[in-house]
Amino acid sequence: MKKVNSFLLAIFMFAGVFSVSAADRAHSLKVYNWADYIDENVLKNFPVWYKQMTGEDVEVIYQTFDINESMLTEIEVGKEDYDVICPSEYIIERMLKQKLLQKIDKQLIPDSLRYFDNVAPFVVDKFAQMSKTENVSDYTAGYMWGTTGFLYNPSFVKSDELRSWGAILNEKFQDRIFMKDAFRDVYSVIVLYAYREQIENGELTRDELVEHITAERIEAVEKILTEAKPQIAGWEVDFGKEEMTKGRAWMNLSWSGDAQWAIEEAKEVGVELDYIVPEEGSNVWFDGWCIPIYAKNTKAASWFINYMCIPQNAIANMEEIGYVSVIASPEVLEWANDEENEQTVDLTYFFGEEANAVHANPVLYPDRSIIERCALMHDAGEQSEELLRMWNRVKGDNLNATMLVVVVVVLLLLIAFLVMQVVTKRNAKKAQFRRNRK
Repeated sequence: MKKVNSFLLAIFMFAGVFSVSAADRAHSLKVYNWADYIDENVLKNFPVWYKQMTGEDVEVIYQTFDINESMLTEIEVGKEDYDVICPSEYIIERMLKQKLLQKIDKQLIPDSLRYFDNVAPFVVDKFAQMSKTENVSDYTAGYMWGTTGFLYNPSFVKSDELRSWGAILNEKFQDRIFMKDAFRDVYSVIVLYAYREQIENGELTRDELVEHITAERIEAVEKILTEAKPQIAGWEVDFGKEEMTKGRAWMNLSWSGDAQWAIEEAKEVGVELDYIVPEEGSNVWFDGWCIPIYAKNTKAASWFINYMCIPQNAIANMEEIGYVSVIASPEVLEWANDEENEQTVDLTYFFGEEANAVHANPVLYPDRSIIERCALMHDAGEQSEELLRMWNRVKGDNLNATMLVVVVVVLLLLIAFLVMQVVTKRNAKKAQFRRNRK
């Protein structure tokens, strides 16, 4: 995987923002996406393609965000007129409830040019779980997806030791684990561990546990995370994968796309990393293209989302950012099927019956047996605040061994400095007193 050339994208974005005041809003498209989350050539080629398809000019104004909630606040409170956004599944669910999304106008596009149907039925079925009253696929076509698991260094950790999320409680890994600083993602996997016996006995399902967040379940997760704190070297959003490539940690609770990036980067410097989804199961997450309620150019927005579903564009984006597209066309299956991967995986859930033994990367395309143990993350609703409070309590007093040593050393140095200052001043006063007596 290559990283997006952020500098060139920034220039492209700046040029669009600079000229938007002069542009006719009907011929400008404001796209709001995650940073480093698109192939720049795919983005730059859209105006040319749009002109060919519609005969109209359009100027893309591309901006990025790094937190779902900040993007949502801009729309919910600021009423920003972004035409296309790329939120995660739980935000899509929340925006649907709050009537902050409008339908993609698929009828604008002739059947022969319509690519929305390239989205995997598996993804469409998962989206359907977000709402009991709306057809969610009318509002989003999906973009990328993945799982949550352990990124690990086999030189220090055996895969058998990571078959359970309970590995975070293993004292062998003291101060060797980086935890993703994402309370929803962490909660949704640790709750599966907390209630593993009830899942095994058929008393509860994974979907029910992840969707229905209760005070009792939050308490159970908090207890486990608090007990695991001696093993946690730090809480990270993005730097964990880099720390793993440098050998500074043995394990990282990670998203599959980040894990794949780390595996490839580590390989270049002679470090072996791998990725595993524990047996209790995991969450399956999605990001998707949507049109906010305050969008001004819904026509170009609908065409843009359709354009992102073209198989060649999906492949270009995957090669650039390292995550997995929701597109399940024959072209994407051919791209995913690489004979260099000795292991085969069952991808019938994604590509159809012909994909029962594909030489695909299992980090990016998990086997059916893994996906069957995964549940979709949902909006926590009224429990969001309590989840966040729990998370802050767990993180609040986290001082691992290394941090504790640093703090103690700094305090000792500070005390020594203050003592020296006092002694120096006292000696100076004594010397002055002696001079005065003379």
